[in-house]
Amino acid sequence: MENSSQPKENPADWREVRAIWQGGNAFEGINAIGNRLQMAAGAGPGEGMSPMELLLIGLAGCTGLDIASILQKKRKDLQNFEVQVRGFRRQEHPRYYTHIQVKYELWGADLDEESVEQAIQLSEEKYCSASAMLGAVAEVESSYQIHVTPPGSEQTALAAAAGEN
Repeated sequence: MENSSQPKENPADWREVRAIWQGGNAFEGINAIGNRLQMAAGAGPGEGMSPMELLLIGLAGCTGLDIASILQKKRKDLQNFEVQVRGFRRQEHPRYYTHIQVKYELWGADLDEESVEQAIQLSEEKYCSASAMLGAVAEVESSYQIHVTPPGSEQTALAAAAGEN
């Protein structure tokens, strides 16, 4: 007899990745469809990212995808978007993050504070699984900055985000 209090497991709810040792302090991460990335402890330029940096990148990507989607559904003219994340790790092992700062920088012609704040709140409190997981062990704080650009000026917004102006 099956215990009805246990949620029924759906194979589609699982995600699978592999990390293959490349020698020294390096691993190559591979997901189920073959996408690859390089990881290394104490990595230098071109050697890959540390696993702890990947947690922060996962948070930036997760919340960024949510916010971009929400603003696009609101038909906002989002021309460029950057999510900057920094984390502070405790000194004792295991050295997990205790404080995380997320800064959202958005460029667009009709972006308003109310829409941006609502999108950030929905991402952080409802949709972003990475935020929920990291928020269980770390204090996560966020801020945002809106750059108003002329309508249809995507190239100007991209150049500004890249620091080319």
